[in-house]
Amino acid sequence: MAQRNASRRGQKRGESFMDYSLLFIVLFLVGFGMVMVFSSSSYEANIKLGDSTRYLRQQLFASILGLVAMMVVANIPYHFWERFAVPAYISSVVLILLIIPFGHSSGGATRWLYIGPISLQVAEVAKLGMILFLSSLICTLGKGIRTNKGFMLVLLSPAPVAAMIYFITNNLSSAIIVMGIVVLMLFVSCPDYKRFFLLGLIVLAVAAVLVFYVVQTAEAHMDDLDFRGARILAWLDPEAYSDDRAFQTIQALYAIGSGGVLGKGLGQSMQKRGFLPEAQNDMIFSIICEELGLFGGIAVIVMFLLLIWRLMIIANNAPDLYGALLVVGVLGHIAVQVILNIAVVTNTIPNTGISLPFISYGGSSVMFLLIEIGLTLSVAKGIHLKDL
Repeated sequence: MAQRNASRRGQKRGESFMDYSLLFIVLFLVGFGMVMVFSSSSYEANIKLGDSTRYLRQQLFASILGLVAMMVVANIPYHFWERFAVPAYISSVVLILLIIPFGHSSGGATRWLYIGPISLQVAEVAKLGMILFLSSLICTLGKGIRTNKGFMLVLLSPAPVAAMIYFITNNLSSAIIVMGIVVLMLFVSCPDYKRFFLLGLIVLAVAAVLVFYVVQTAEAHMDDLDFRGARILAWLDPEAYSDDRAFQTIQALYAIGSGGVLGKGLGQSMQKRGFLPEAQNDMIFSIICEELGLFGGIAVIVMFLLLIWRLMIIANNAPDLYGALLVVGVLGHIAVQVILNIAVVTNTIPNTGISLPFISYGGSSVMFLLIEIGLTLSVAKGIHLKDL
């Protein structure tokens, strides 16, 4: 009997870990996102398409596909994906190149490929591909990542993909996210923080020079500025460009300010009624603040902080470096995207056009984010509970 009890205790110690807290947070964000997509898009969809549920149904379809894929990936041992590191990199490059002859345009940008009835934003595939590739590369390098050669190899290997995303799909925000992912993965795997301090100074210096150049060019030759330069001017002085370049930003700030502490009530936004462009996409956080107030906006931020906290716990307890890096890559993707989206909506940084993870309308985004969560759950299953 004593041996049997000891055996049972040993089995309990070996039980796999399932992070139900992470699962609940993700499901809440996806469900809340669908509510807000319907609330922010129903007026426009009814006026333009004659179907107020059009965006909701498309988001629901993508979310269901993503949840199914998430559960499938969660039940596959995560080391299975290590063999797909190089194919993931190559696939990302090929898909981006396919945009040139076969890309679909929307809103002045060509970023999508149609695969049957499904519209695929290739930048979302590239983000997942870079997480798989960089996790394997860093593990392969081992201690070699501490050398200048190893550090620069990891830092620059995704740069061609980021450059292609920027120049071919005209998607600056996704290019920034790809580089943000690699920097965070390097940060947790390389103990030499002086390099990151220097890297941060270089980025700040380049940004400052760019802003100075745009301001000087605007004073001398306003017509020479491209639309990104115009966005910088609108960021610096939104009221001066409230009729065109800063129109979206101004309307978003109006929405946030008019919501007050408790908001106007779910579905009661005025800005979504033809005033705020892309209300269901990049600017959905402003609609949340207008309808649910400061309380709703802070609640959403808290949910994302809890999500990042759970990801950090899984990364810290991952069975090996490869699993930890997969989770850190997912954490970096979500964290950078949330920060950039809220910063854009509040005019903290120039408008780059970036969605709020799990909440903004966008089938490719929610589907691949859920696949990344599946990877994280797979890593979590490798954690054994020792203290039950």
